[in-house]
Amino acid sequence: MPKSTKPLHVAIIGSRGYPYVYSGYETLVKEVGERLVKRGVMLTVYCHKPLFDPQPKQVNGINLVYMPGLETKSLSQLTNSFLSILHACFSKADVIFVVNSANGPFGLITRLFGKPTAINVDGMEWLRPKWKGMGAKYFLFASRLSTKLYDRVITDCEEMQKTYLELFNTPSTMIAYGANPAKKADAERIKKWALEDRGYYLIVGRLIPDNNADLIIEGFVKSSSRRQLVIVGDVPYQDEYASKLKQLADDRLIFTGYVKDQEELAALYHNCYAYLHGHEYGGTNPAMLKALGYNCAIIALDTRFNQEMLQNGKHGWFFSKNMPSVAEVIDRAEMAEAEMEQLRSTAVLGLTEKYNWEQVTEKYLEVFEDLRGR
Repeated sequence: MPKSTKPLHVAIIGSRGYPYVYSGYETLVKEVGERLVKRGVMLTVYCHKPLFDPQPKQVNGINLVYMPGLETKSLSQLTNSFLSILHACFSKADVIFVVNSANGPFGLITRLFGKPTAINVDGMEWLRPKWKGMGAKYFLFASRLSTKLYDRVITDCEEMQKTYLELFNTPSTMIAYGANPAKKADAERIKKWALEDRGYYLIVGRLIPDNNADLIIEGFVKSSSRRQLVIVGDVPYQDEYASKLKQLADDRLIFTGYVKDQEELAALYHNCYAYLHGHEYGGTNPAMLKALGYNCAIIALDTRFNQEMLQNGKHGWFFSKNMPSVAEVIDRAEMAEAEMEQLRSTAVLGLTEKYNWEQVTEKYLEVFEDLRGR
């Protein structure tokens, strides 16, 4: 079928919105969305209404629609997505792109309206410790429905592609998450925390069980390292797990909370002795991509997703999911300054072409054009 000359109109649903950058999905919307507009795509992003004040109808050529939702921890995203998908089905959008497998059941709506759809399913949400009982069961149910009700399933790494094939017998289109490498950062910025270049290890991520910050911190405390451990991140609510971590007594621990200044965050990455990564259940991880882009020596939890990103040890070391393993690998790193420097000098080479935002955008555009063509 010949390619249509009419501008492609895509609606994106399931993130917090644009230009609100909080996590991976919002960054995906920003990086891909802005590039799609430059390629002539008409783009509409649905936003969580309570998060935006003011509420302009358009920013950087991206059309914005603000939808409400039930503002509770478990229902906010689902109700917002439900209303957004209904609205998009009555719009002139050629293709609806949904992020988050929790929105799997809503594919029934787009199917009834005959709207072509794609969904980015992210990681194995049903295994994350934060979703227990009914939450885990719902995510498994919703992820399965995603494979039945949406026209195209998108996974962000080869190992997640294999997971969906093995678990749900569903082929998917693999489109990785992109990175913005930056080889330099202002070392003066780390003096805010009285840190010295290469004088600390670094963790970046929300303080939730999924990311294994407790395991890494306890392993570090048991190690013989004289360096410090800087923990960047928090949770935006009162939480027993996060509170217990912040109460750990060790002079080497520095909890910065959220670091919103991107230049400060870049400096923390670029000047650390090693970046410690405990994320367990996702696919392509944005924090790991930043660590590669900022030339960090990386020491990661041994999962198949982290093995894929670090090319089976070419760009990092690994530890097992137990405290003695963390302590051992840190003690080994302390005695291997030359090897840590070698990892830093080659880290950016780990950002292969599949992590290039331009290529990521082209792949999404191919998917959207193909769906419109149907």
